[in-house]
Amino acid sequence: MRSDVVVIGGGAIGAAVAYFLKLLDPNVEVIVVERDPTYSQASTPRASGGIRRLFSLPENIELSKYSIGFFDELAETMAVDGVKADIGLEKNGYLFIVPPSATNILKRNFDTQKQLGCNVIWLETDELKQKFPSINVSDLGAAVHSPDDGWLDPYGVLMAFRNKAKSMGTEFMDDEITGLVREGNSVTAAKLKSGRQIKASHFVNAAGAWAKEICAMLDVKVPIDPLRRFEHYFESQDPIEPLPYIKDTQGLAFRPEGNGYSGGVPTLAEPRGYNFDIDPHYFENVVWPALVHRFPQFERTLCKNTLSGLYDQNEFDGNVIIGPGADGLENFHMLSGFSGHGLMHAPGCGRAMAELLLKGRYETIDLSRFGWERLLNGIPIREQGII
Repeated sequence: MRSDVVVIGGGAIGAAVAYFLKLLDPNVEVIVVERDPTYSQASTPRASGGIRRLFSLPENIELSKYSIGFFDELAETMAVDGVKADIGLEKNGYLFIVPPSATNILKRNFDTQKQLGCNVIWLETDELKQKFPSINVSDLGAAVHSPDDGWLDPYGVLMAFRNKAKSMGTEFMDDEITGLVREGNSVTAAKLKSGRQIKASHFVNAAGAWAKEICAMLDVKVPIDPLRRFEHYFESQDPIEPLPYIKDTQGLAFRPEGNGYSGGVPTLAEPRGYNFDIDPHYFENVVWPALVHRFPQFERTLCKNTLSGLYDQNEFDGNVIIGPGADGLENFHMLSGFSGHGLMHAPGCGRAMAELLLKGRYETIDLSRFGWERLLNGIPIREQGII
């Protein structure tokens, strides 16, 4: 069996790569290999679904600008046989809140976002309190509000990309990569659990939290580890005014969802590993106190459901690794290590990877700094004041 491109991993990232490859060149042959077509443990359906321009690095801001613009038009763009895609897009804004010690970083990021054309609003604590009366601002220094940002349904995005890519001729193969064949500086074939083998010109590692397992098949080490996080659904028994997606740089992150709220307190202190167990005390011990401190109405709160999912945490600098170069390999391309930002950047990174594969260069957004070379040089490119 042969293909032009083999994409390893059929989540939102892998499906987006397939879509943009077929969009830019309808004749390119693309096979996406996904070992779990039910996506029972995939990261995409377990994500919080936030989409925001609030970053400090120009590359991530540009990725968000492109991706959010794409999401705005996705229902029409991803229609198949006249049926529009439904991703539950809610543009109710984002709000970053910081303590006084972090206002300088927040202001620097705000200035960068403004320079790059983002609609962002600086709020002093009195303005923040006036806009959102329920919030406790006693320990805050300032906030930035981005009213054009919001959230969406992660599973809806995944299915939209997958269905559209399939309708354009992409083959989604329900199988598992068990080995990769290397000859010199190239990968020549992928071995499958079914016993089949796929030869291809390019291979894309979009395996997310499992990306390091794919790299290990080539004896390549990559600083990406699975990091467990919890997404809780909870309801307040006391009324709160309509809220945007709130991110407190101390860790709390949540947004409205139906009759309640969805969110949690992700932590880098979590042991790494493929652990999907639910900690029954985490909400009560960690999330609830943070909620009550910020909004007293959450004193009476019911946590009704908890999902566990995995970040593909890039331990080097928390940003995606994109493109070739791992151990000198010229046709083995990384597209993993998003560290929690994958879903919101799936359109931008999907297009970037397609451009790289088909044209040998980035055309829409220059992501050169996110390449493998920074690992070789030992120069991390980190977000500042961003979680």
